[in-house]
Amino acid sequence: MKFITILSCITLLVSLQSCKKFLDKVPDNRTEITSVTKLEQLTATAYPSAHYITFAEAASDNAEEKERGVGSLNEMWDKPYYWEDTPGTGTNSAGSYWNGCYEAIAAANQALQSIKDNNFGNAALPYKGEALVARAYAHFMLAVFFAKPYRKGGDNTSPGIPYVTEPENTPIKEYSRGTVEQTYAKIKQDLEEGLPLLSTTAYSVPKYHFTPAAAHAFASRFYLFTGDWQKVIDHATLTVPGNDFINNMRPVSTTLYDMTLADYRANYTKTDQRTALLLGNAYSTYTYIVPNKGEGNKVVKMFTQPNVTGKLLANKVAQFSAGNYNTYKYLYYFFYTGPGIGFPYLVVPLFSVDEALMNRAEAYAQLGNNDAALADINDFMKVRIRNYNATTDVVTLAKISAFYSITDPKEGLIQTILDAKKAEFLEEGIRWMDIVRSGLTVKHNSYSSTGVESFMELKPDDPRRLFQLPNEVKLSGVELNPR
Repeated sequence: MKFITILSCITLLVSLQSCKKFLDKVPDNRTEITSVTKLEQLTATAYPSAHYITFAEAASDNAEEKERGVGSLNEMWDKPYYWEDTPGTGTNSAGSYWNGCYEAIAAANQALQSIKDNNFGNAALPYKGEALVARAYAHFMLAVFFAKPYRKGGDNTSPGIPYVTEPENTPIKEYSRGTVEQTYAKIKQDLEEGLPLLSTTAYSVPKYHFTPAAAHAFASRFYLFTGDWQKVIDHATLTVPGNDFINNMRPVSTTLYDMTLADYRANYTKTDQRTALLLGNAYSTYTYIVPNKGEGNKVVKMFTQPNVTGKLLANKVAQFSAGNYNTYKYLYYFFYTGPGIGFPYLVVPLFSVDEALMNRAEAYAQLGNNDAALADINDFMKVRIRNYNATTDVVTLAKISAFYSITDPKEGLIQTILDAKKAEFLEEGIRWMDIVRSGLTVKHNSYSSTGVESFMELKPDDPRRLFQLPNEVKLSGVELNPR
C-alpha cells in the first residue's frame, strides 16, 4: 500500500504563501479518479499481482521428493515442502502473495472511496460491485493461507487477517487481525453486496474481471469453506447458462488432448477457453524452478493408473527427464520495461467452471443428495476420460465403495471428489485449499545424503499449516502466526 510522505514546515523562513501552495498539491502520487473511465482502469488493478501456486503446491501432497540427486534446490519450493517459513517477500513466496493481495485491496478501497467522493451515477455501479467482490476475494485468499479455517458451529475466535476497508492516509497505520469469525463475516458482506451490481458487458476482456459468473464461482468456493451447502449449489449452478457444464469445462480428453505440448501450453489459459471464469496476471518465475521436490513418480500415478471409473485420466503430464514432470499448463509472458529488461509473468486460472461443478458435487454429497452428486461427478469424468462410455465408465456408489473400501456413501463421494480435484487442479494451488478446509493430514517423503527415505506428517492442528506473515507487519501492530 502506498504511504504518504508528510513534510513539515520546520523553519519560519518558509513563507505562509509557499506553505499554502504546497498544501494545495496532492500529498502523494495517487491518480485522482475523476471519471468512470479512470474508475474502470483502477478497479482493473484490484487483483493480486502475485500468486500462491509455488508455496501452496510445495506444502501440499501434490509434492514429493524425487529420488536422490534428481532436480535442483530452490528455497521458494524447498522450505514450504518442509513446512518451514520462507524469509522475506521474494518472488513466489507467501510474503509476496500477502503483499500482492493488500496491493489489490488498496486499489479496491481507492475505487470505492472515489465512488463516494464523486457523483458518477449508475455508470459506476458495475465497478463498485467489482471493487467489493475483489476486496472480498483478496481477503478470503489471505484468510485461507494465513489464518485457521472457518468451522461452522465451531470455535472461530483465533486470529483472522486485517480486513482493510479504507485507503491508507498515514505512513504506518495500526491494524488488528480480529478473529476468523469477523474476517469471514466481512468477506460475506462485501461479496453479497457487490455481486448483484456486477455486469457482463462492462469490460473489454471480461475474463480478467469479476463478472457475475466469476463471482458466483467465488461464492461457491467461499460457502464451501463456511459449510453453507445450499448456497454452494445455488451459486455454482449460476456459473454457466442452462446448467450446461459439460460443454463449458476444459476439453481435457478431446481438443486439449489432441494438441502438441507447445499448443497445449499456449492455449490452456487463453481467454477463449470457456472454462476460464477469472484469470489473473501474476509476476512469477514458477516454471523456471526445476525442484528436487516436485511432481514425482507417486503423484504421476494419478494419470498412469486407473481411477474409480476403471480408466485413465487424459490430462497431459509430460516427462522431460528422469523423475521430472510438467503439466504444461503455463506459458511464460514477459512485460518489458526497457530493452531486454522487465518482468516475467504467468496467466493463472483463479476460477473455472470445472471447480464450480465439483464444489456443487461436494455440497450435494454433504446434503445426502447422492444421485445429484454422482451426476456431477460423471459429468466431470466425461470430459476427462478418453472415449468415455456412459455404460461401463459411469461412477456409481458400488464402484466407489469397492475402489476405496469405504462403506459410507457420503464419505466415499467426498473422497472421489477430492481425488478428482487433486488430479485436475495439479499445479493450480487448489489442493492446498481442500487440505485446509477438509482437515487432511499431509505426508511428505525425504531422502538422506545416503539415499535413505523417511517420512514426515503435517497434521490438522499443526501451527505450520498457517503460512507466516511478512515480518514487517509487526510495525503495524499485527502479530505473526505462532511457531
